[in-house]
Amino acid sequence: MTDVLFRVPPTATMRETLRDGFTILESAPDETPEAIVGRLGDRMRVMVTNGTTGAPRAMLEALPLLELICCLGTGYEGVDVEAARARGVIVTYGAGANASSVADHAMALLLAAMRDLPRLDHATRRGFWREGVGLRPIPTGKRMGILGLGAIGERIARRAEGFEMSIAYHTRRPRAEKPWRHVGSVAELAEQSDCLIVAVPGGASTRHLVDAAVLRLLGPGGFLVNIGRGSVVDSEALAAALHEGTIAGAALDVYDGEPAIPPCLIDAPRLLMTPHCAAWAPEVRAAGAALVRGNIEAVLAGKAALTPVPELRTAAVMA
Repeated sequence: MTDVLFRVPPTATMRETLRDGFTILESAPDETPEAIVGRLGDRMRVMVTNGTTGAPRAMLEALPLLELICCLGTGYEGVDVEAARARGVIVTYGAGANASSVADHAMALLLAAMRDLPRLDHATRRGFWREGVGLRPIPTGKRMGILGLGAIGERIARRAEGFEMSIAYHTRRPRAEKPWRHVGSVAELAEQSDCLIVAVPGGASTRHLVDAAVLRLLGPGGFLVNIGRGSVVDSEALAAALHEGTIAGAALDVYDGEPAIPPCLIDAPRLLMTPHCAAWAPEVRAAGAALVRGNIEAVLAGKAALTPVPELRTAAVMA
């Protein structure tokens, strides 16, 4: 039996998937990395975490047997990848496992925000019938800009095509094999979009990519949706833009500092919020659990990981 430390609560699906051949060990939500190392450090070969909880350098350096870190979901910003690389520890992530669910949720958020569905639902329940409804825009024929074109961003683009939207995207390098138009900066993308979808991971390199200047370029008819990471959008700038009418509306599933919601967003008008649940679907849990097991079995058998994080794929190619 191989011990697997979960720094996040394992789901019932995960427990069932790892039932044969693995022993699940859990850390308490408030247990410090130092306490975990002191309790389990001499037996831990595999760790399961996520981008928010992560795995700091000091923890990695204190786990002598650690071979593999599996991150649930696509985020891994809380894992010190450089420290893992230096130790020879493989880091994997849930590449593609939740992409369809998150893309579906992104489109649902966009439709709900554009059509003002929460307010209409509330008004209808109170007995109103079209009073003060006003005319709401539709996505059909609009310009969609996607910030980030990984597995999630690509699926969002394909869904948007079903609404006859024109698609542009911004990444550090063009994806020449993709049919959509690449633009050279976030500012240019916002200026050329009616709907701006954030689908990039968190971390220092993407922090506040969407700031007050970008929101001004998106303009008073523009809508923002963020299903990437909360840190990518400047919360204060977004709240101000919504209060001032700089943009038409926004929808968020992720927040800077979550699970706490930035206070400036609580009373922001024309803002739809969901509690980071875009990937919460039974299909995603089954696929994610199978991917974790597959990565563990591959690495412990001396084979290549199924879904190493991009930094480690690059290192392998350069080597």
